[in-house]
Amino acid sequence: MKKVLVTGSAGFIGSHLCEHLLEQGYHVTGIDNFDPFYRKEYKIYNHNVNLGHERYTFFEVDLKDKDLLAPAFSDVGVVIHLAGKAGVRPSIKDPKSYIDNNISVTQNILDVMKDAGIRKMLFASSSSVYGNNPDTPWSESLDVNNPISPYAFTKKACELQNHTYHHLYGMDILNLRFFTVFGPRQRPDLAIHKFIKMMYRGEPIPMFGDGSTSRDYTYVKDTVTGITGALEYIIENDNVFDTVNLGHNHPVKLIDLINAIGKATGKIPVIERKPMQPGDVNITYADIRKAKKMFGYDPKTPLEEGLKAFVEWFNENPGMLEMD
Repeated sequence: MKKVLVTGSAGFIGSHLCEHLLEQGYHVTGIDNFDPFYRKEYKIYNHNVNLGHERYTFFEVDLKDKDLLAPAFSDVGVVIHLAGKAGVRPSIKDPKSYIDNNISVTQNILDVMKDAGIRKMLFASSSSVYGNNPDTPWSESLDVNNPISPYAFTKKACELQNHTYHHLYGMDILNLRFFTVFGPRQRPDLAIHKFIKMMYRGEPIPMFGDGSTSRDYTYVKDTVTGITGALEYIIENDNVFDTVNLGHNHPVKLIDLINAIGKATGKIPVIERKPMQPGDVNITYADIRKAKKMFGYDPKTPLEEGLKAFVEWFNENPGMLEMD
């Protein structure tokens, strides 16, 4: 039986991943606590995509409560740990919450896996661990010991926790560093979702800095394909510990993103210039050769195509426009 547990299953990436794994014939156990970081209605929408599937089992559990986790981890072969507190700027205001929801929760996951005899895990890390490293594109061999936000240091800490459990207990673990994932069902606090909503509302778009900062926007289906490739790799191989980028390898400037969103929505953007924010980086840029070599990762969706798909989804769900 191909049985996989996905934490954060009602989230943006988690719901897409569960949907894909079910299509691929996996038995999927999902865990989510519907954390109020953003409105629960978004997560309920995502959750309902997979709810009722005959091979999908769901547990509404807070991962911070270790004593409640054992039933969900029963008879699981691989854990895909996506759950966590996201967001660079909010982490600066409330670092303890990020320590609790990222570092402490990952510790709980590892301990419950050890007790349940589960020896394989994929972990959702982040491009944020690279900080403002000027050596682009970012390869996994770069020094990431200079994080510039609490969010980044918690993700780096989790990678180190994972290595410790690989060393002590022989767990096979891949840390997957995601790069600005976007697409239908994207979190409402992320730039593309926010900007599209603002354009439809006729509100000005806040542009932090001069518009030259760049992000390696990666379409969600490409990220999910990468996760699935990593899953197959870790199932087929033993004595694994590694870290892999899942980006697109094509950074896009902020001003170009705003103009591309304007084209996708048929709106003319009104830009409100603002200063750079603490914790923001100048560029994210993934070197993806390692993932391609390991499991054939090959992202194919250009920004314009991904934005078109997002706008189509958004227009099919007009209630999204009213939710903040």
